Amino acid sequence: MEHSHTHDHNHLVTLTNVNGAFITGIALNSLFVVIEAVIGFSIHSLSLLSDAGHNLADVGSLALSLLAFRLLKVKPNDKYTYGYRKTTILAALLNGVILLISIGAIAYAAIQRLYNPVPLPGKTIALVAGIGIVVNFITAFLFMKNQEHDLNVKGAYLHMLADGLVSVGIMAGGILIYFTGLFWIDPVLSMIIVLVILISTWGLLKESLALTLDAVPKDIDINDIKRNAENINGVKNLHHIHVWAISTTENAMTAHLVIDSCENIDEIRSIKDKLKHRLEHMNIQHITLETEYTNEDCPEADCGKNNIRR
Repeated sequence: MEHSHTHDHNHLVTLTNVNGAFITGIALNSLFVVIEAVIGFSIHSLSLLSDAGHNLADVGSLALSLLAFRLLKVKPNDKYTYGYRKTTILAALLNGVILLISIGAIAYAAIQRLYNPVPLPGKTIALVAGIGIVVNFITAFLFMKNQEHDLNVKGAYLHMLADGLVSVGIMAGGILIYFTGLFWIDPVLSMIIVLVILISTWGLLKESLALTLDAVPKDIDINDIKRNAENINGVKNLHHIHVWAISTTENAMTAHLVIDSCENIDEIRSIKDKLKHRLEHMNIQHITLETEYTNEDCPEADCGKNNIRR
């Protein structure tokens, strides 16, 4: 049985400037939450207060993700043999749950306000939303580079992008209120915010829950793994395949590799190296292969004590 960590080519995704992006995003959005909440309370705007609550949840989500990335650097030990890599998945799941709770509160308040609209200064709402557009799109840009490489970064990117679009909607609503005096627009905007958050969060929540339950990561196909293995000369079969995520950037796999013969140890090593190389290109970094042989006459001394004969 062999565990692959020594391949010449490192295919592990390197996330760049992630800490700086999270810290900057947390600082900018925290400042905006204060501004939006203070003005929202002073003018009794539910759309601004709803967006402030949502942005506060996003600040918490960014902080959790930053903590998870810091824990990712903790070295493995005898008790936690993968270190704290799994915390990145748990943080993504918790982020999704927090957002779902926040939209429930927003929806309830919006329904209440819809039946009892209050006079609002549309110009003030539009100006505050304009600040939100700038803050959210700048933050989203910070995460754009790495958003395809990690679930937490992708979640942050999607949330900030959605927040920016929500701010665009709130600005448009503020302008409409200013020119028309239709104050029911404010709670309607809150309901739209709820819908946008739900759409942007649902996929993240499902994916993070699946990874928490050790499901196969969505970008990996077990049948593709089998095909890639069985296309290598000398490989008879690959079975008992288990693939799971150990973090939002790293995946692991164990499998039984059936080889035609064990007559040439160098050839066996070459087969394993080829397979591990292909698997690394499929975003699987930690690979354990248990080798079996179709040749029942294979002497255990030649095959190595860790290999199992079929």
